[in-house]
Formats: sequence, C-alpha cells, structure tokens
Amino acid sequence: MDKQQLKQRAHDLDVTVWVGKSGLEAVVDELDDQLSNENLVKVKFLRAARAGSSTDEKAADLADRVNAELIDTRGHTAVLHR
Repeated sequence: MDKQQLKQRAHDLDVTVWVGKSGLEAVVDELDDQLSNENLVKVKFLRAARAGSSTDEKAADLADRVNAELIDTRGHTAVLHR
C-alpha cells in the first residue's frame, strides 16, 4: 500500500494515542502495542507535548522510537504505519 492509500485509510480513523505533558516516553509502549494490532494509528500532540518543537519533529521522533513510518501530519495529528 502506498502513502496516498494509507492517508485515505487514516482519514476515517479516530485518534487513539494522545501525547501530553508526560511526553513521548509515556506513550511509546502503548503506541507500539497498537501498531502491532492495527498497523495504522493516529496520534494527537497536545499543546503541552509540543513545547518548543513542531508536531513534525515530535512525530518523526516518535516514529523512530516505535520503528514505524510517519505517513502524514496534519495540524497537531500524525499518522504512523508499521
């Protein structure tokens, strides 16, 4: 499946992981589990999590940590695929 198809599939997904003031560390295990089950997950970065860096940077960092591919970021939401 190419990126465009994954973006279309992600469009109807609900956000299932929220990154807040606890940062990326707090969601790595949960996201890892969800990617094992679903392979396409939407992540929302709350204001407290974005302090000083962009959603793109945070999403790329998170994707690296869970060995996933960053498919798309829109606003403060990212789509990860594995």
